[in-house]
Amino acid sequence: MISKEVIDRIIEYTSPESVKLSEPLSRYTTFKIGGPAKCLVDIGSERELTEVSGFLKKEKIPYFILGNGSNTLFSDEGFNGVVLHIGKNFSDVVVEGNIIRAKAGAILVSVAGAAYKNSLTGLEFASGIPGTVGGGIVMNAGAYDGEMKFVTKAVKALSPSGETVVLEGDELKLGYRSSVFRHSDYVVLEVIFELKPGKQEEIKAKMDDFNKRRREKQPLDMPSAGSTFKRPEGNFAGKLIMEAGLSGFTVGGAGVSEKHCGFVVNAGGATSKDVVTLIEEVQKRVFEVSGIRLEPEIEIVR
Repeated sequence: MISKEVIDRIIEYTSPESVKLSEPLSRYTTFKIGGPAKCLVDIGSERELTEVSGFLKKEKIPYFILGNGSNTLFSDEGFNGVVLHIGKNFSDVVVEGNIIRAKAGAILVSVAGAAYKNSLTGLEFASGIPGTVGGGIVMNAGAYDGEMKFVTKAVKALSPSGETVVLEGDELKLGYRSSVFRHSDYVVLEVIFELKPGKQEEIKAKMDDFNKRRREKQPLDMPSAGSTFKRPEGNFAGKLIMEAGLSGFTVGGAGVSEKHCGFVVNAGGATSKDVVTLIEEVQKRVFEVSGIRLEPEIEIVR
């Protein structure tokens, strides 16, 4: 239970306008699914994030760090704690030569756009990824010929003890849809990208090509959390799902996209339970057919 005293303390650290009670989480995820958070806080600065998260940790109140919600599925019951929303109020992007410093709430698409405007190459792959910089580094987001680990010089973060630290190189533990941030209490504050000079027309052509491929092959017209399953070694999740005869398979309002079987979509009124049940059924049937157990890529928050 989050008391009035706790809410008042959070407001002291932020502002009354930043704090929302019983806020529907469906408004904050690309799946458009999720019950209410007991409390949601729009974070506006490193100071706010440091003070609020430190206070919640000290009081042993559960909290969840949420970016653009492009890889997240919340429970139908919502979240019985505090959601710290890292969004547009914490999204500054600064270009210094071939270095881009982006706050955790900056959308990757906008950072890729800043790189293009400044004739910097390396972030073209991110031009169609809807997630934030923070979420992108947590998941080591990638597409086509690129991923975050190839262009990240360092990450400014809050350590589990609440200190501001800078991690780089092997300390980031960037792997396939994984990082040190995904499996620890580190909180991303800022990502420092190191890019290379390039020709604007070539950068634009590459971005246009990637986005054209996305439009042609992905169900961008329906709510989803992107690729639902991790890519099995030596194979593709969408191919295995199709071979299991599950293209168009539905559970309630959730369905396997006929355009790209690797995507589970909200076809209309889907609940979190619908999506979870569908994921489990897809895992079961694909394993029966191929002997391969698909692992979800999305984060399911119960």
